[in-house]
Amino acid sequence: MDSKIKEIALSLTEKTVQRRRDFHKHAEAAWTEFRTAAIVADTLTDLGYEVFAGDEVVAAEAMMGVPSPEALARHMERALAQGANPKWVEKMSGGKTGVVGVYRSGRPGPTVGLRFDMDSNDAVESEDETHRPFKEGFSSVNRGAMHACGHDGHTAVGLAVAEVLAACKDDWCGTVKIIFQPAEEGVRGAKAMMVKGIVDDVDIFVGMHLGFNVARTGQLACQIDSFLATTKLDAVFTGVAAHAGAAPEAGRNALLAAAAAALNLHAIPRHSQGPSRINVGQLEAGTGRNVIPPKAVLKLETRGTTSAINEFMMNESRRVIQAAADMYGVTVTMQEMGGAAGAESDRALVEALEVTGRRLGIFDEIVPRCYFGASEDCTYFMERVQQRGGKAAYIMIGASLAAGHHDLRFDFDENVLPKAVEFLSAAAYDLLKS
Repeated sequence: MDSKIKEIALSLTEKTVQRRRDFHKHAEAAWTEFRTAAIVADTLTDLGYEVFAGDEVVAAEAMMGVPSPEALARHMERALAQGANPKWVEKMSGGKTGVVGVYRSGRPGPTVGLRFDMDSNDAVESEDETHRPFKEGFSSVNRGAMHACGHDGHTAVGLAVAEVLAACKDDWCGTVKIIFQPAEEGVRGAKAMMVKGIVDDVDIFVGMHLGFNVARTGQLACQIDSFLATTKLDAVFTGVAAHAGAAPEAGRNALLAAAAAALNLHAIPRHSQGPSRINVGQLEAGTGRNVIPPKAVLKLETRGTTSAINEFMMNESRRVIQAAADMYGVTVTMQEMGGAAGAESDRALVEALEVTGRRLGIFDEIVPRCYFGASEDCTYFMERVQQRGGKAAYIMIGASLAAGHHDLRFDFDENVLPKAVEFLSAAAYDLLKS
Protein backbone atom coordinates (compact mmCIF):
# COMPACT_ATOMS: atom_id res chain seq x y z
CA MET A 1 0.00 0.00 0.00
CA ASP A 2 2.89 2.36 0.71
CA SER A 3 4.00 2.20 -2.93
CA LYS A 4 0.49 3.02 -4.16
CA ILE A 5 0.22 6.03 -1.83
CA LYS A 6 3.69 7.23 -2.86
CA GLU A 7 2.85 6.94 -6.54
CA ILE A 8 -0.35 8.96 -6.18
CA ALA A 9 1.25 11.55 -3.87
CA LEU A 10 4.15 12.10 -6.27
CA SER A 11 1.79 12.36 -9.23
CA LEU A 12 0.06 15.25 -7.41
CA THR A 13 3.27 17.20 -6.76
CA GLU A 14 2.92 19.74 -9.58
CA LYS A 15 -0.76 20.29 -8.78
CA THR A 16 0.02 20.72 -5.07
CA VAL A 17 2.79 23.24 -5.73
CA GLN A 18 0.57 25.23 -8.10
CA ARG A 19 -2.27 25.25 -5.57
CA ARG A 20 0.09 26.44 -2.87
CA ARG A 21 1.29 29.27 -5.09
CA ASP A 22 -2.26 30.20 -6.07
CA PHE A 23 -3.33 30.38 -2.42
CA HIS A 24 -0.18 32.38 -1.65
CA LYS A 25 -0.93 34.85 -4.44
CA HIS A 26 -4.53 35.29 -3.25
CA ALA A 27 -3.87 35.41 0.49
CA GLU A 28 -6.91 35.94 2.71
CA ALA A 29 -6.76 36.79 6.42
CA ALA A 30 -8.90 35.45 9.25
CA TRP A 31 -12.64 35.04 8.55
CA THR A 32 -12.21 36.40 5.00
CA GLU A 33 -10.98 33.18 3.32
CA PHE A 34 -13.93 33.15 0.92
CA ARG A 35 -11.96 32.33 -2.24
CA THR A 36 -9.69 29.78 -0.56
CA ALA A 37 -12.59 28.04 1.16
CA ALA A 38 -14.69 28.03 -2.02
CA ILE A 39 -11.86 26.33 -3.93
CA VAL A 40 -11.54 23.79 -1.10
CA ALA A 41 -15.28 23.10 -1.16
CA ASP A 42 -15.36 22.71 -4.96
CA THR A 43 -12.35 20.39 -4.92
CA LEU A 44 -13.74 18.16 -2.17
CA THR A 45 -17.07 17.97 -3.98
CA ASP A 46 -15.36 16.88 -7.19
CA LEU A 47 -13.50 14.17 -5.24
CA GLY A 48 -16.76 12.70 -3.96
CA TYR A 49 -16.70 14.01 -0.40
CA GLU A 50 -19.78 15.14 1.48
CA VAL A 51 -19.05 18.84 1.94
CA PHE A 52 -20.26 20.99 4.80
CA ALA A 53 -19.62 24.72 5.10
CA GLY A 54 -20.87 27.98 6.60
CA ASP A 55 -23.46 27.59 9.36
CA GLU A 56 -23.11 23.81 9.11
CA VAL A 57 -19.61 23.87 10.59
CA VAL A 58 -19.15 27.27 12.30
CA ALA A 59 -21.06 28.41 15.41
CA ALA A 60 -21.66 32.14 15.03
CA GLU A 61 -21.88 32.71 18.80
CA ALA A 62 -18.34 31.36 19.29
CA MET A 63 -16.63 33.35 16.53
CA MET A 64 -13.98 35.75 17.86
CA GLY A 65 -12.31 38.77 16.30
CA VAL A 66 -14.57 38.88 13.24
CA PRO A 67 -14.13 41.85 10.85
CA SER A 68 -16.98 44.33 10.47
CA PRO A 69 -19.89 43.50 8.14
CA GLU A 70 -18.64 46.17 5.77
CA ALA A 71 -15.17 44.61 5.65
CA LEU A 72 -16.60 41.13 5.14
CA ALA A 73 -18.72 42.42 2.25
CA ARG A 74 -15.62 43.88 0.57
CA HIS A 75 -13.73 40.62 0.94
CA MET A 76 -16.65 38.64 -0.46
CA GLU A 77 -16.72 40.90 -3.52
CA ARG A 78 -12.96 40.52 -3.92
CA ALA A 79 -13.24 36.72 -3.72
CA LEU A 80 -15.92 36.71 -6.42
CA ALA A 81 -13.78 38.96 -8.63
CA GLN A 82 -10.88 36.51 -8.14
CA GLY A 83 -12.94 33.56 -9.33
CA ALA A 84 -14.65 32.13 -6.23
CA ASN A 85 -17.80 30.06 -6.76
CA PRO A 86 -20.72 32.34 -5.75
CA LYS A 87 -22.61 29.38 -4.27
CA TRP A 88 -20.00 28.86 -1.59
CA VAL A 89 -19.31 32.56 -0.99
CA GLU A 90 -23.00 33.12 -0.23
CA LYS A 91 -23.10 30.07 2.03
CA MET A 92 -20.12 31.46 3.99
CA SER A 93 -21.57 34.93 4.53
CA GLY A 94 -20.79 36.47 7.89
CA GLY A 95 -17.25 35.12 7.73
CA LYS A 96 -18.22 31.48 8.31
CA THR A 97 -15.44 30.24 6.06
CA GLY A 98 -14.89 26.80 7.57
CA VAL A 99 -15.18 23.71 5.34
CA VAL A 100 -15.39 20.03 6.30
CA GLY A 101 -15.16 17.13 3.86
CA VAL A 102 -16.40 13.68 4.92
CA TYR A 103 -15.68 10.43 3.08
CA ARG A 104 -17.34 7.26 4.34
CA SER A 105 -15.91 3.92 3.26
CA GLY A 106 -19.14 2.07 4.03
CA ARG A 107 -17.16 -0.39 6.14
CA PRO A 108 -16.94 -0.38 9.96
CA GLY A 109 -13.97 1.47 11.35
CA PRO A 110 -12.84 4.59 13.21
CA THR A 111 -13.50 8.18 12.26
CA VAL A 112 -10.18 9.91 11.63
CA GLY A 113 -10.04 13.70 11.58
CA LEU A 114 -7.29 15.73 9.88
CA ARG A 115 -7.12 19.49 10.31
CA PHE A 116 -5.58 22.09 7.96
CA ASP A 117 -5.71 25.88 8.52
CA MET A 118 -6.27 28.26 5.59
CA ASP A 119 -5.80 31.88 6.69
CA SER A 120 -2.96 34.29 6.03
CA ASN A 121 -1.33 36.88 8.25
CA ASP A 122 -2.21 40.56 8.33
CA ALA A 123 1.04 41.64 6.69
CA VAL A 124 2.44 43.37 3.61
CA GLU A 125 4.66 40.93 1.73
CA SER A 126 8.23 41.81 0.86
CA GLU A 127 8.85 43.19 -2.62
CA ASP A 128 12.58 42.48 -2.52
CA GLU A 129 13.97 40.67 -5.58
CA THR A 130 15.58 38.11 -3.27
CA HIS A 131 12.11 37.06 -2.06
CA ARG A 132 11.19 34.09 -4.26
CA PRO A 133 7.38 34.61 -4.34
CA PHE A 134 7.91 38.20 -5.52
CA LYS A 135 10.66 37.28 -7.97
CA GLU A 136 8.66 34.41 -9.48
CA GLY A 137 5.33 36.23 -9.59
CA PHE A 138 3.23 34.56 -6.91
CA SER A 139 3.49 37.07 -4.06
CA SER A 140 0.21 38.30 -2.61
CA VAL A 141 -1.93 40.54 -4.80
CA ASN A 142 -4.16 41.25 -1.79
CA ARG A 143 -2.14 43.97 -0.08
CA GLY A 144 -2.17 43.65 3.68
CA ALA A 145 -2.63 39.88 3.57
CA MET A 146 0.34 37.52 3.27
CA HIS A 147 0.90 33.81 3.84
CA ALA A 148 3.80 34.21 6.26
CA CYS A 149 3.10 31.03 8.25
CA GLY A 150 2.74 28.31 5.63
CA HIS A 151 -1.04 27.90 5.73
CA ASP A 152 -1.08 28.08 1.93
CA GLY A 153 1.01 24.92 2.01
CA HIS A 154 -1.22 23.37 4.66
CA THR A 155 -4.32 23.88 2.52
CA ALA A 156 -2.65 22.53 -0.61
CA VAL A 157 -1.44 19.47 1.30
CA GLY A 158 -4.90 18.89 2.76
CA LEU A 159 -6.49 18.84 -0.69
CA ALA A 160 -3.86 16.43 -1.99
CA VAL A 161 -4.35 14.11 1.00
CA ALA A 162 -8.10 14.21 0.33
CA GLU A 163 -7.39 13.12 -3.25
CA VAL A 164 -5.06 10.28 -2.23
CA LEU A 165 -7.55 8.89 0.28
CA ALA A 166 -10.41 9.12 -2.22
CA ALA A 167 -8.30 7.25 -4.77
CA CYS A 168 -7.65 4.51 -2.18
CA LYS A 169 -11.24 4.35 -0.95
CA ASP A 170 -11.51 0.59 -1.46
CA ASP A 171 -8.48 -0.09 0.74
CA TRP A 172 -9.48 1.44 4.08
CA CYS A 173 -12.32 1.22 6.60
CA GLY A 174 -14.26 3.77 8.61
CA THR A 175 -14.64 7.47 7.88
CA VAL A 176 -12.21 10.26 7.15
CA LYS A 177 -13.13 13.82 8.08
CA ILE A 178 -10.92 16.57 6.67
CA ILE A 179 -11.27 19.92 8.42
CA PHE A 180 -10.25 23.17 6.72
CA GLN A 181 -10.19 25.81 9.45
CA PRO A 182 -10.30 29.59 9.10
CA ALA A 183 -8.78 32.16 11.43
CA GLU A 184 -5.94 30.31 13.15
CA GLU A 185 -3.90 33.52 13.26
CA GLY A 186 -4.98 35.28 16.42
CA VAL A 187 -6.33 31.86 17.53
CA ARG A 188 -9.88 32.78 16.54
CA GLY A 189 -11.34 30.03 14.37
CA ALA A 190 -11.10 26.55 15.89
CA LYS A 191 -13.34 27.21 18.88
CA ALA A 192 -16.30 28.16 16.69
CA MET A 193 -15.94 24.89 14.74
CA MET A 194 -15.41 22.84 17.91
CA VAL A 195 -18.50 24.35 19.53
CA LYS A 196 -20.49 23.37 16.43
CA GLY A 197 -19.58 19.75 17.23
CA ILE A 198 -17.61 18.85 14.12
CA VAL A 199 -15.13 16.65 16.03
CA ASP A 200 -17.63 15.10 18.46
CA ASP A 201 -17.67 11.88 16.42
CA VAL A 202 -13.92 11.79 15.77
CA ASP A 203 -12.02 8.86 17.30
CA ILE A 204 -8.52 9.83 16.17
CA PHE A 205 -7.44 13.40 15.38
CA VAL A 206 -4.23 14.74 13.84
CA GLY A 207 -3.21 18.37 13.33
CA MET A 208 -0.08 19.48 11.51
CA HIS A 209 2.24 22.38 10.77
CA LEU A 210 5.01 22.83 8.23
CA GLY A 211 8.29 24.11 9.60
CA PHE A 212 8.10 26.31 12.71
CA ASN A 213 10.37 24.67 15.29
CA VAL A 214 11.27 21.82 12.91
CA ALA A 215 12.94 23.99 10.31
CA ARG A 216 14.73 21.59 7.96
CA THR A 217 13.26 19.60 5.11
CA GLY A 218 13.62 15.92 5.95
CA GLN A 219 12.69 16.21 9.62
CA LEU A 220 9.52 14.93 11.27
CA ALA A 221 8.35 15.59 14.85
CA CYS A 222 5.33 13.75 16.23
CA GLN A 223 5.79 14.63 19.92
CA ILE A 224 5.09 18.35 20.32
CA ASP A 225 5.29 19.69 23.88
CA SER A 226 4.34 22.88 25.70
CA PHE A 227 1.28 24.26 23.97
CA LEU A 228 0.19 27.36 25.85
CA ALA A 229 -3.51 27.90 26.44
CA THR A 230 -4.35 31.54 25.79
CA THR A 231 -7.10 34.15 25.80
CA LYS A 232 -6.98 37.45 23.90
CA LEU A 233 -9.12 40.18 25.51
CA ASP A 234 -10.11 43.73 24.57
CA ALA A 235 -11.32 46.02 27.37
CA VAL A 236 -13.06 49.29 26.48
CA PHE A 237 -13.28 51.87 29.28
CA THR A 238 -15.90 54.61 28.92
CA GLY A 239 -15.77 57.71 31.08
CA VAL A 240 -16.93 61.34 30.79
CA ALA A 241 -15.10 64.09 28.92
CA ALA A 242 -14.62 67.45 30.63
CA HIS A 243 -12.42 70.56 30.46
CA ALA A 244 -9.19 69.58 32.16
CA GLY A 245 -8.64 73.11 33.51
CA ALA A 246 -12.09 74.57 34.08
CA ALA A 247 -14.05 71.53 35.27
CA PRO A 248 -11.85 68.49 35.93
CA GLU A 249 -14.23 67.29 38.66
CA ALA A 250 -16.97 66.85 36.06
CA GLY A 251 -14.98 64.26 34.15
CA ARG A 252 -14.38 60.56 34.60
CA ASN A 253 -10.90 59.59 33.39
CA ALA A 254 -10.93 56.44 31.27
CA LEU A 255 -7.20 56.73 30.54
CA LEU A 256 -6.25 56.56 34.22
CA ALA A 257 -8.59 53.59 34.75
CA ALA A 258 -6.93 51.74 31.86
CA ALA A 259 -3.45 52.68 33.08
CA ALA A 260 -4.24 51.43 36.56
CA ALA A 261 -5.52 48.19 35.06
CA ALA A 262 -2.40 47.79 32.92
CA LEU A 263 -0.07 48.11 35.90
CA ASN A 264 -2.07 45.84 38.18
CA LEU A 265 -2.61 43.18 35.53
CA HIS A 266 1.12 42.60 35.56
CA ALA A 267 0.96 42.18 39.34
CA ILE A 268 -1.31 39.11 39.16
CA PRO A 269 0.48 36.33 41.08
CA ARG A 270 1.95 33.40 39.15
CA HIS A 271 0.29 29.98 39.38
CA SER A 272 1.87 27.18 41.42
CA GLN A 273 0.89 24.44 38.93
CA GLY A 274 2.89 25.70 35.98
CA PRO A 275 4.14 28.69 33.96
CA SER A 276 1.74 31.51 33.18
CA ARG A 277 2.00 34.67 31.08
CA ILE A 278 0.24 38.01 30.77
CA ASN A 279 0.92 40.94 28.50
CA VAL A 280 -0.81 44.26 27.91
CA GLY A 281 0.23 44.87 24.33
CA GLN A 282 -1.74 47.98 23.46
CA LEU A 283 -3.39 50.93 25.20
CA GLU A 284 -5.09 53.72 23.27
CA ALA A 285 -6.79 56.64 25.01
CA GLY A 286 -7.60 60.31 25.02
CA THR A 287 -8.46 63.05 22.54
CA GLY A 288 -6.33 66.03 23.59
CA ARG A 289 -4.10 67.34 26.37
CA ASN A 290 -6.81 69.63 27.80
CA VAL A 291 -9.65 67.07 27.75
CA ILE A 292 -10.36 64.49 30.46
CA PRO A 293 -10.07 61.25 28.43
CA PRO A 294 -13.55 59.77 27.94
CA LYS A 295 -12.45 56.50 26.33
CA ALA A 296 -9.59 54.01 26.50
CA VAL A 297 -9.01 50.67 24.80
CA LEU A 298 -6.72 48.13 26.41
CA LYS A 299 -5.66 44.93 24.60
CA LEU A 300 -4.09 42.05 26.48
CA GLU A 301 -3.46 38.34 26.41
CA THR A 302 -3.03 35.66 29.05
CA ARG A 303 -1.34 32.28 28.62
CA GLY A 304 -0.81 29.15 30.68
CA THR A 305 0.61 25.68 30.21
CA THR A 306 -2.87 24.27 30.87
CA SER A 307 -6.38 25.52 30.22
CA ALA A 308 -6.93 25.72 33.99
CA ILE A 309 -3.90 27.99 34.52
CA ASN A 310 -4.95 30.24 31.67
CA GLU A 311 -8.49 30.39 33.06
CA PHE A 312 -7.06 31.52 36.42
CA MET A 313 -5.08 34.27 34.71
CA MET A 314 -8.10 35.43 32.72
CA ASN A 315 -10.47 35.42 35.72
CA GLU A 316 -7.97 37.50 37.68
CA SER A 317 -7.56 39.83 34.70
CA ARG A 318 -11.29 40.46 34.50
CA ARG A 319 -11.39 41.17 38.23
CA VAL A 320 -8.49 43.66 38.03
CA ILE A 321 -10.01 45.43 35.00
CA GLN A 322 -13.41 45.79 36.65
CA ALA A 323 -11.84 47.02 39.88
CA ALA A 324 -9.84 49.68 38.01
CA ALA A 325 -13.00 50.87 36.26
CA ASP A 326 -14.90 51.05 39.56
CA MET A 327 -12.08 52.99 41.21
CA TYR A 328 -12.24 55.75 38.59
CA GLY A 329 -16.02 55.75 38.22
CA VAL A 330 -16.05 54.60 34.60
CA THR A 331 -17.72 51.67 32.86
CA VAL A 332 -15.90 48.89 31.08
CA THR A 333 -16.87 46.22 28.55
CA MET A 334 -14.71 43.19 27.80
CA GLN A 335 -14.69 41.04 24.68
CA GLU A 336 -12.72 37.88 23.92
CA MET A 337 -10.92 38.25 20.60
CA GLY A 338 -9.19 34.87 20.44
CA GLY A 339 -8.22 31.82 22.42
CA ALA A 340 -6.67 28.38 22.49
CA ALA A 341 -6.79 25.47 24.89
CA GLY A 342 -3.91 23.61 26.48
CA ALA A 343 -3.21 20.16 25.04
CA GLU A 344 -0.93 17.14 25.12
CA SER A 345 -0.65 14.53 22.38
CA ASP A 346 -1.55 10.94 23.22
CA ARG A 347 1.66 8.97 23.44
CA ALA A 348 0.23 5.86 21.78
CA LEU A 349 -0.85 7.88 18.76
CA VAL A 350 2.51 9.66 18.63
CA GLU A 351 4.28 6.29 18.54
CA ALA A 352 2.00 5.03 15.77
CA LEU A 353 2.73 8.12 13.67
CA GLU A 354 6.47 7.71 14.24
CA VAL A 355 6.24 4.10 13.05
CA THR A 356 4.62 5.30 9.81
CA GLY A 357 7.25 8.00 9.36
CA ARG A 358 10.15 5.57 9.80
CA ARG A 359 8.62 2.93 7.53
CA LEU A 360 8.16 5.31 4.61
CA GLY A 361 11.85 6.22 4.55
CA ILE A 362 11.23 9.78 3.35
CA PHE A 363 12.58 11.50 6.48
CA ASP A 364 16.23 11.53 7.51
CA GLU A 365 15.44 12.51 11.11
CA ILE A 366 12.57 11.70 13.44
CA VAL A 367 12.86 14.43 16.08
CA PRO A 368 12.05 12.78 19.43
CA ARG A 369 10.50 15.86 21.06
CA CYS A 370 9.81 19.40 19.88
CA TYR A 371 9.14 22.37 22.15
CA PHE A 372 6.25 24.51 20.88
CA GLY A 373 6.18 27.31 23.47
CA ALA A 374 3.33 29.21 21.84
CA SER A 375 -0.40 28.88 21.20
CA GLU A 376 -2.30 27.09 18.43
CA ASP A 377 -6.08 26.80 18.46
CA CYS A 378 -5.95 23.31 16.96
CA THR A 379 -5.76 22.44 20.66
CA TYR A 380 -9.52 23.07 20.97
CA PHE A 381 -10.10 20.12 18.63
CA MET A 382 -7.51 17.99 20.41
CA GLU A 383 -8.95 18.68 23.85
CA ARG A 384 -12.52 17.99 22.71
CA VAL A 385 -11.61 14.67 21.07
CA GLN A 386 -9.71 13.57 24.16
CA GLN A 387 -12.53 14.62 26.48
CA ARG A 388 -14.83 12.30 24.53
CA GLY A 389 -12.47 9.33 24.78
CA GLY A 390 -10.57 9.69 21.52
CA LYS A 391 -6.89 10.20 20.78
CA ALA A 392 -5.24 13.30 19.36
CA ALA A 393 -1.79 14.41 18.25
CA TYR A 394 -0.14 17.40 16.63
CA ILE A 395 2.83 16.96 14.33
CA MET A 396 5.39 19.14 12.60
CA ILE A 397 6.85 18.28 9.22
CA GLY A 398 10.22 19.95 8.77
CA ALA A 399 10.66 22.54 6.03
CA SER A 400 13.70 24.67 5.32
CA LEU A 401 12.76 28.34 5.51
CA ALA A 402 13.87 31.51 3.74
CA ALA A 403 12.91 33.49 6.85
CA GLY A 404 11.11 32.81 10.10
CA HIS A 405 7.36 32.44 10.47
CA HIS A 406 5.46 35.75 10.34
CA ASP A 407 8.47 37.42 8.67
CA LEU A 408 7.59 39.53 5.61
CA ARG A 409 10.16 37.46 3.64
CA PHE A 410 8.76 34.08 4.75
CA ASP A 411 8.90 31.25 2.24
CA PHE A 412 9.39 27.50 2.62
CA ASP A 413 11.04 24.72 0.63
CA GLU A 414 8.29 23.30 -1.59
CA ASN A 415 10.08 19.94 -1.66
CA VAL A 416 8.32 19.29 1.66
CA LEU A 417 4.89 19.22 -0.01
CA PRO A 418 5.01 15.70 -1.53
CA LYS A 419 6.60 14.39 1.69
CA ALA A 420 3.75 15.87 3.74
CA VAL A 421 1.12 14.47 1.38
CA GLU A 422 2.67 10.99 1.40
CA PHE A 423 3.15 10.89 5.17
CA LEU A 424 -0.29 12.18 6.14
CA SER A 425 -2.01 9.94 3.58
CA ALA A 426 -0.10 6.87 4.80
CA ALA A 427 -0.72 7.79 8.44
CA ALA A 428 -4.44 8.19 7.81
CA TYR A 429 -4.49 4.87 5.96
CA ASP A 430 -2.69 3.12 8.84
CA LEU A 431 -5.25 4.50 11.30
CA LEU A 432 -8.19 3.61 9.06
CA LYS A 433 -7.19 0.07 8.12
CA SER A 434 -7.86 -1.30 11.62
